[in-house]
Amino acid sequence: MNVPAPLTTENTVLVLIDFQERLFPVMHAKEKLLQNVVKLIKGAKVLEIPVIVTEQYPKGLGPTIPEIKELLPDVKAIEKVCFSCCDNEAFCKALEALKRRQVLITGIEAHICVYQTAMALARKGYEVQVVNDCVSSREPENKTVALSKMGAAGISPATAEMALFELLKVAQGDKFKQISNIVK
Repeated sequence: MNVPAPLTTENTVLVLIDFQERLFPVMHAKEKLLQNVVKLIKGAKVLEIPVIVTEQYPKGLGPTIPEIKELLPDVKAIEKVCFSCCDNEAFCKALEALKRRQVLITGIEAHICVYQTAMALARKGYEVQVVNDCVSSREPENKTVALSKMGAAGISPATAEMALFELLKVAQGDKFKQISNIVK
């Protein structure tokens, strides 16, 4: 059995795919999605995990939603028109520059940009985990099928809390207290 290595703070990057103003409002269960993504971003900041943000055709779909943008004031979104982030040179350069091999993926839509990016990253040899409670599609069935297909391809599922506590490792210290307060 091929068991993925545990996530580590030194080797993990968080990718936020296309949480944009004209796309986000039509997502299924968007309130819960936003709540989980905000927890994950706040936790990543506590754990000093780098974050990459993308925007699909921002002229048409708008910028990243303010709730996310305000949490990441120093992160400039990478604009793209391709569905897979891996088909965007700026994304690939940003990811390679971090020299990290574990990728936590969140975003919309699960069955298009998230799916294609996760599969491409896995083919490139990255250890990919899709944060199931931090991805969505307009139709729930599309998300379900995407997660199933990614799982069948060996891409591990996670949840926001699961990833944060896996990265944290121990139930002690200041970072544990901060993460505990975030997930309450």
